[in-house]
Amino acid sequence: MESFKKFIKTIIGIDEIDLNLVLSKCRSRAIPKGKLLLKKGQIATQYYFIVSGGLRFYYETIEKDNTTWVVFKNEFFTEISSLHTQMPTRFNIEAIEETEILVIDKSDMDFLYAHVPVWQEFGRKIWEAMSVRMIDQILNFQTLTAEQRYIQFMSNPEMLQKVSVKDLAAVLGITPNALSRIRKNIK
Repeated sequence: MESFKKFIKTIIGIDEIDLNLVLSKCRSRAIPKGKLLLKKGQIATQYYFIVSGGLRFYYETIEKDNTTWVVFKNEFFTEISSLHTQMPTRFNIEAIEETEILVIDKSDMDFLYAHVPVWQEFGRKIWEAMSVRMIDQILNFQTLTAEQRYIQFMSNPEMLQKVSVKDLAAVLGITPNALSRIRKNIK
């Protein structure tokens, strides 16, 4: 919980009473490597904070699975397209390594929004940052070469160390062979 406390305090100013109320709505969960946190077809009902480890979002096609997003330690997230609409998710969320998360149920998050005024600011800032990240990712796909996108990923050592070549290539929108060529050219 300490890492989540620190994370919250970097986003908003919150007093100890409100912080303790927030933390009382959290529970810890461990996800073994390769296990699913959320499976395609389920409806998302929770928010998550990664204490340690990493998860990947992917969707399946007949030929393969396609990794679209990867999240690591100190990230707060949910599968918002399912949680918000209460429609089945199109994604699987899988642990890429042993992962510890904190979980907040949607009903508890709604309670916090209603009873802790600064928690609304927390939610707004989290989703604004996530929107910026998604817009950046879209623009990068439209304006940067695969090599330029890979160079940006090089600034995130966890991404390079913990994500398989196949999954990293999928996030970059290229084949594993193309990624190997890019890596070779950069060295």
